[in-house]
Amino acid sequence: MRFLMPMQRYLREAPSILKQGLSAWSVRHMVVAVIAGAVIGVVIALATALIPNPVFVRSIGPEWWNAPVLVLSAVLGGLLVASYVRSPGTATDADRPGRLGMAGGFLTWFAVGCPVCNKLVVLTLGSSGAMTWFAPMQPVMAVAAVGLSAVALTERLRAQQKGCRIRFDAPGSDPVAAVPR
Repeated sequence: MRFLMPMQRYLREAPSILKQGLSAWSVRHMVVAVIAGAVIGVVIALATALIPNPVFVRSIGPEWWNAPVLVLSAVLGGLLVASYVRSPGTATDADRPGRLGMAGGFLTWFAVGCPVCNKLVVLTLGSSGAMTWFAPMQPVMAVAAVGLSAVALTERLRAQQKGCRIRFDAPGSDPVAAVPR
């Protein structure tokens, strides 16, 4: 039970971090978030045939939870992409690339996709294995995908709040010497 203590503290702090971080965003951040979220959602929906299209087809219909997971993942992904937009004239030490958000997007694709339409799954497990083993794991992957994306966004916003902001246009500032290596 001791390992749950940091998780409880993290879950308690996350909403205030998200509220503070998102309230500091400009209109530019919000526009990027909406566009990126829409692109992420449409790309995953088309590739998994949640949006019917002539290129990709589903052998098995979507589950009831596929659309909400896709929307939530697209919103979190859009916000995560927007967190990389800099305010003009500033830099932060939070501009390190993250892997959690990418893992969340990848898991979303596996979670909402058709279990027997995914060539990697069928090649690995066969079509009966895809239905027997992979399909029941998709809701777990969906929860993990949303969780990873939420943690990635929270960590980006936390790093931006703690980050040392450096004004490049300030008199006497040396941007090369100011950026940590």
